[in-house]
Amino acid sequence: MSYDLAIIGGGIVGLATALEVSTRYPGLSIVILERERDVAMHQTGRNSGVIHAGVYYQPGSLKARFCKEGVEATIRFCRDHGLPYEQCGKMLVATQASELDRMAALHERCIANGLPVERLDAAELRRREPHIRGVGALFVSTTGIVDYGLVARTMAKLLKERGVEIITGATVDRIGEEPSGVTIGASQREIKAKNMIACAGIMADRIARLGGLDLDFRIVPFRGEYYRLGADKNDIVSHLIYPIPDPALPFLGVHLTKMIGGYVTVGPNAVLAFARDGYRFGDVSLRDLAEMIAYPGFRRVIRANMRSGLSEMWNSLNRRGYLALCQRYCPELTLKDLQPYRPGIRAQAVLADGTLVHDFLIRETARSIHVCNAPSPAATSAIPIGRDLVNRAAARFGWRTAVSA
Repeated sequence: MSYDLAIIGGGIVGLATALEVSTRYPGLSIVILERERDVAMHQTGRNSGVIHAGVYYQPGSLKARFCKEGVEATIRFCRDHGLPYEQCGKMLVATQASELDRMAALHERCIANGLPVERLDAAELRRREPHIRGVGALFVSTTGIVDYGLVARTMAKLLKERGVEIITGATVDRIGEEPSGVTIGASQREIKAKNMIACAGIMADRIARLGGLDLDFRIVPFRGEYYRLGADKNDIVSHLIYPIPDPALPFLGVHLTKMIGGYVTVGPNAVLAFARDGYRFGDVSLRDLAEMIAYPGFRRVIRANMRSGLSEMWNSLNRRGYLALCQRYCPELTLKDLQPYRPGIRAQAVLADGTLVHDFLIRETARSIHVCNAPSPAATSAIPIGRDLVNRAAARFGWRTAVSA
């Protein structure tokens, strides 16, 4: 089969990109290749469901810009298609006086990013959230919640109605690029396309390597483990409750999240996974593990974060340790409140010097564009990311007007 555009990856970024292409260039023939049996099976369908406001991100970065645009775009998509969402707002809670300076810095960053933010003292925090303890908090009203898996499946339905072909069970194992186009081998199929956009998530580096890119990064998988609180705790919070993040640590920390289904989750932590699809502690891929160990950037990031990494691993294996993280701001929680919930995998790009890539990372060849790093808030930002990718594609591939196949 031959197409104008092949998109690798049926997560929300790939689907949003296809939707933008089919809207702006309705004459282009498009195929989406997804290795799983359905779309949104990994990061899109296994996250906390937060519509992030953009609190933490460096002003002027792609993250900050895409996230702010993404809040409005996600809510507009939900309204247009009758999907449930809620802008419940987020509390960033300082649990001790030593965190107040960091909270003040986050307050300034919110202002720099153009976000509505309130600074609350302990009494006001207690009034708004009676079950939460802290010495102060920031309240960001634009943060919300949604079911990103449902959003992605709705996008897929719209794409099929527009004639976009979505091929599932298609694991890409070969990419050949020539001046005339791209040939993709996927699960004993051969797909030809004039151009390609790869939104491959946890497989981004492998797809980029197949596409001929000289990589300056590798993907390292981190498992995010969650618990669900029992039904008696459905009303324990009115907003999302986040800790003040420690800048010395790479991730945000465990938080309480209201979910669209009416329940509350706790998480995620960030545990090194031993397989790219390693959703359980015992999931091990010898290939994935060997590639990580052989990569100098992985060894450096592990050395630099050994203490926090061991702590995360201990809390993963010991529910009491995990509970202690939650009790810092919600002391009434007990072990019996922590019920099983689905984990997720975070695809984290790491440079050879051990630096974690925190912003979006996009690489291009003559006939392809690769999203090499799309960390949180990629789900929130998917629609503006798709818009940016199509702008890049239009410039690189010479798309000017609606093109007939």
